[in-house]
Amino acid sequence: MENVYGNPHSQNITSKLTHDTVEQVRYRVLAHFHTTPEDYSIIFTSGSTAALKLVAEAFPWVSRGPENGGSQFCYLTDNHTSVVGMRKVAEARNVTSTSVSPEDMWSAEVRGAMACDPSCQLPHLFCYPAQSNFSGTRYPLSWIEEVKSGRLNPANVPGKWFVLLDAASYVSTSPLDLSAHQADFVPISFYKIFGFPTGLGALLINNRVAPRLRKSYFGGGTAAAYLVGEDFYVPRPLVSERFEDGTISYLDVIALKHGFDALERLTGGMENIMQHTFSLAQYTHAALSSLHYLNGAPVVRIYSDSEFSSPDVQGPIINFNVLDNGGNIIGYSEVDKMASLYNIHLRTGCFCNTGACQRHLGISNEMVKKHLEAGHVCGDNVDLIDGQPTGSVRISFGYMSTLEDAQAFLRFIVATRLCLPGSQPVPQASTGEAGAPTTEGKAQDMPTVTGRHCVSPREGTRMGSGVWNNSSSTVNIVDLCASLRKAVRTQKTPSEKAAGILPGDRGPYTVTNLYLYPIKSCAAFEVTRWPIGNQGLLYDRSWMIVNHNGICLSQKQEPSLCLIQPFIDLQQRIMVVKAKGMEPIEVPLEEDSGRVQICQSTVCTDRINAYDCGEKISSWLSKFLGRPCHLIKQSSNFQRNAKKKHGKDQSTGITAALSLVNEAQYLLVNTSSILELHQQLITSGENGKEELFPMKDLISRFRANIIMNGTRAFEEEKWNEASIGSLHFQVLGPCHRCQMICINQQTGQRNQDVFQKLSESRKRKVNFGVYLMHTSLDSSSPCFLSVGSQVLPVLKENVEHRDLPASEECRDLVS
Repeated sequence: MENVYGNPHSQNITSKLTHDTVEQVRYRVLAHFHTTPEDYSIIFTSGSTAALKLVAEAFPWVSRGPENGGSQFCYLTDNHTSVVGMRKVAEARNVTSTSVSPEDMWSAEVRGAMACDPSCQLPHLFCYPAQSNFSGTRYPLSWIEEVKSGRLNPANVPGKWFVLLDAASYVSTSPLDLSAHQADFVPISFYKIFGFPTGLGALLINNRVAPRLRKSYFGGGTAAAYLVGEDFYVPRPLVSERFEDGTISYLDVIALKHGFDALERLTGGMENIMQHTFSLAQYTHAALSSLHYLNGAPVVRIYSDSEFSSPDVQGPIINFNVLDNGGNIIGYSEVDKMASLYNIHLRTGCFCNTGACQRHLGISNEMVKKHLEAGHVCGDNVDLIDGQPTGSVRISFGYMSTLEDAQAFLRFIVATRLCLPGSQPVPQASTGEAGAPTTEGKAQDMPTVTGRHCVSPREGTRMGSGVWNNSSSTVNIVDLCASLRKAVRTQKTPSEKAAGILPGDRGPYTVTNLYLYPIKSCAAFEVTRWPIGNQGLLYDRSWMIVNHNGICLSQKQEPSLCLIQPFIDLQQRIMVVKAKGMEPIEVPLEEDSGRVQICQSTVCTDRINAYDCGEKISSWLSKFLGRPCHLIKQSSNFQRNAKKKHGKDQSTGITAALSLVNEAQYLLVNTSSILELHQQLITSGENGKEELFPMKDLISRFRANIIMNGTRAFEEEKWNEASIGSLHFQVLGPCHRCQMICINQQTGQRNQDVFQKLSESRKRKVNFGVYLMHTSLDSSSPCFLSVGSQVLPVLKENVEHRDLPASEECRDLVS
C-alpha cells in the first residue's frame, strides 16, 4: 500500500527498494534462528521440499568405485517423503542410500560409535527431522554435533559426515538456536509458521559447507557472466545469488517481515509459543489417555515415543486411532467424517511419512504393497483393508490454538464414543473449573464425568508427569457430555406415526418411491413414472450450482441447498425452481446452441464440460444463497464414464455413462434398512427420537433414486443383479456414506445422530444403499421406471436365481 516494488534484477529505484528490503528480511530470518550472515546463508525456495531437492542435487557426492565405497546417503526412517525422495538423486550419482531406525540411532548413542578415520574425507550426508511430523517426537539436536564429529556414526563407514536437519515441523512452534546446533543444511517452510505465504520456504546453509556445493544449471539472475557461443559461465559470488534461479517471490518474502513482527507482538516469541502449544498437547494427551469404555477398553490408541513429559522430547502433535469397545480400530475416514459434523477438520492418513506410519501401526513392507494392489494410494480414504488400518488421525496445535479448541475436540471424542445417542442423560457433576493448562504449562484438576455411558478416567490410570495435581474433587469436564447434540425436532404426520412406513408399500420387492435430483445437492423431485436415459433417470443431476470460481457447491458447504426445489415439466420443456421467499423461476431443459457460454468444472476429480444457464438464474441463486454463484448444465455432447467397477463378476464391455452424479447412475435404498435404523434411533433410550426422525425425513436424507420395500434390512447388499419391471440392472456395490445424511432435507439443519447410529450398527464402514447400472440399453424407444414395479434380484455367488418376467414393451411417454 505504501511502496512500489520491482523485479530485483535491475537498478531502478523500485528494483533497488525490493533488493534492499529482501536483504533486510534475510537478516530477520537468520536472527530468528539465532545466527548471522557470517555463519549461515539463506536461499529462498518454493518450499521445504524444494530446499531438500536443492541439497540432493548440489551435495558433493562421490560415486562408488573400485577403490572406495563412495558417499553414503543415510536418513532416519521417521523422515518426511521429501527427504526419502532424495535417494533417487543419490542413486543417479551411484551413491548408496541407507535408512536407519530411531531405535538404531538411540542404541548407537548409548554404546558409542566406532572411532572415525580422520584421513578419510569421503563426504556422507545424514538427514533427520528435529520433530517427527507423524508423532511429534523430538529427536536430540545434540545428534548434529555428535554425527559431524564422528562420535555417532549412522552407517559405521569411514568418512566425513554432514548433517541435514529437517526443521519444517519443528520451527512452527519452537525456537531453533543455530548458534548452538550448527547443522550444515536446514530446510524450513514459512506457511507452517505463519499460515502464510504458501509456496515459500528456505534453505539455511552453513557457510563452511557452501563452497563444496556443486551447481550445474544456472538461471536468470544467478550468472555474473556467461557466453552463449561457448561453455563460459561465472556464477555470482554470494550463495543466495548463486542458487536462487529466476526471480524469487519477493512480495511474499517481504510479507515475512510483517509475519515475524506480528508473531512477536502477539505471543512474545517462540519460547512462549513452545510452552503454550506443549501445554495444550499435554492436557489433551492426558485426557485422551484416560478415556475408557465401561468394559475398561481404551477409547483411543495413541502412537508416541514419549509420555508428553517435556517439550524437549515431544512436540504439540497427537497421533492416534479411535477404537471401539472391542479394541477394533475405527477407520480414520469415518472419524474424519464425524469430526466435520462438529466443525473439526482433521488430518488423516500417513502424513507423507510412510516410515513412521509403518513403525507405529505395524505395517510391513509386504502389507504396503498389498494395500497398493487393493487400490489404496497415499491420500485416499481407504482406511481399513482386511480390518487393518492404513493410517491414523493427527491433531496439531499452533500458536493460535486455544484451550477451547482442545476442549471442543475432547467433547467430540466423548460425544461420539462415550455419550452415545440413546444413552441416559448425563448427571451433572459437582461444579468447578475445567482442568486446563496453567501458565506453567501444567493442568489443574482433571475434569471427571459420570453416567451410564460417560465414563470417568479409570482409577490407577498413569497420568503424564506434571499434568494433574492431587486434588480429589470431581469436577465437570467442561460439560463434555452435556448438551452435545443440537437436534432439530420436526413435526410428524399421524400416518407416519401410526404406520412407521411409507404410503405405497406393497409387500416384498416392489418400488415404493422414485426420486430424481435435477440440480445436484438440491431437493428431490418425486415422480411415479419417469423415463430413463443413457445416464440414469432423465435429467437426474443434469445441473449443478458452482461458486464464482466454478467449484461445485454441495450440502457439505451449503446445507441450505436442500431448500431449493426443482420441478421438471416435460411437456413445456422447462425446469421450475422454487425456494421459500423467492419468486419461482424457469430454466429451459435444453441449451440454445447458438447462445451458450461453455465452461468447465469438476465432479469427483473428473473434469466436465458444461454451459452456463445465464445471469437470470445466477442472480436468483446468488440472492437466495447469499454468495455469488452460477447454475451450469452438463453439455449434451460431453460423456463422462464411471471410473472403475465396484463389484465382482460384472459383465465386460459395459461402460456406465454418468451425469453429474458422484459414482453411479442409480442409488437404491431398501425401506427395511431404513426401518431398522429408525427403530434403533427411537429405542436407543432417548425420549423424542421418533418425533425427531420420522420415516419420510430419514428416507430423504439418503437421497436415493429408487426406494423399495424388501423383507430384510440390507439384503440388497447381497445382490449381484436386479430386474425392475422390464429393465435389468447390475449391482455395483454399496454406497459409502458421508456427512450429508446428517442434514435434515426439510430444514437444512444438521444432526449427527443418524451418521453416528449408522456407524455403530454398521461397524467399520458406513454403508447404506447400493449403486445400480442399467445394462439393457435400448435407445430405439423410451423406457420407464414406475412406482409399483416388481423388483427381482439375483444373489451373489449364484446363490439364488429368480425367474425373470417376459420382456415388456417400453411404452412411449405420451401414451
